[in-house]
Amino acid sequence: MTKEKDRPLIGINMDLRGMGRGELPHSLVQSGYYDSILTAGGIPVLIPPLFREHEVAPLLDRLDGLVLTGGDDMDPRKQNVAPHQSVRVMSERREAADRLLCRMAAKRKLATLGIGLGMQEMNVEHGGGLFVHVPEDLPRAIPHRDPHGGAHRHIVIMEPGTLLEEIYGEGEIRVNSYHHQGVRKLAPMFRPAAHAPDGLLEAYEYHDMDEWWCVGVQWHPENEGHISLDTQLLEAFIQASGRGFRRLAPSKVKAA
Repeated sequence: MTKEKDRPLIGINMDLRGMGRGELPHSLVQSGYYDSILTAGGIPVLIPPLFREHEVAPLLDRLDGLVLTGGDDMDPRKQNVAPHQSVRVMSERREAADRLLCRMAAKRKLATLGIGLGMQEMNVEHGGGLFVHVPEDLPRAIPHRDPHGGAHRHIVIMEPGTLLEEIYGEGEIRVNSYHHQGVRKLAPMFRPAAHAPDGLLEAYEYHDMDEWWCVGVQWHPENEGHISLDTQLLEAFIQASGRGFRRLAPSKVKAA
């Protein structure tokens, strides 16, 4: 059994809310993220939206893994895409902080699990692109969220020969789904790992998982990880973090 002191430290980025008039800004994170990390064997460390490298670096130097959480949408204008009425833009500070985490995690080869928005951010930051609103950009797409905000599920199909197929098994599974955006162009450093029946990418992984354990999933394993195969994804992430997939010494990591 892993000793408590040997459990990997897993960073979890926090959201930033309350930026309106008369509101005090506050950081928060859904409890499912840190509860699922604890259950899988890690120790969660909450990361506020820090956007200066010299503030973030000492923290990442101590972490063994990173979870990039879900949230509102990235600003389409920062991707040279026209805004859309369906887009709910996250705070500018959070987007800057999250993009910095994406760059620094990749340079450190820090084991990373991107969830929902986190998957999209990592993809965009490394050269990929997004559909701004799937129902309009892909008119024949299956529903990927409940328009009333309730629970929604659909099938995803695992790509043969991927880590996700090894974790979830071959063929198809049902996952929760809450998103209206999706991956239009996959960043060159990643390979597809799962698709929805309509062809929309639902998961990716780094092209050489022996070099860097990095997985992005559009669904939310932290919501149901205690009762489904999602537990195995979270445990695989914790195991990779514990093996120390970030092998570059902090002093040798170039500035982001």
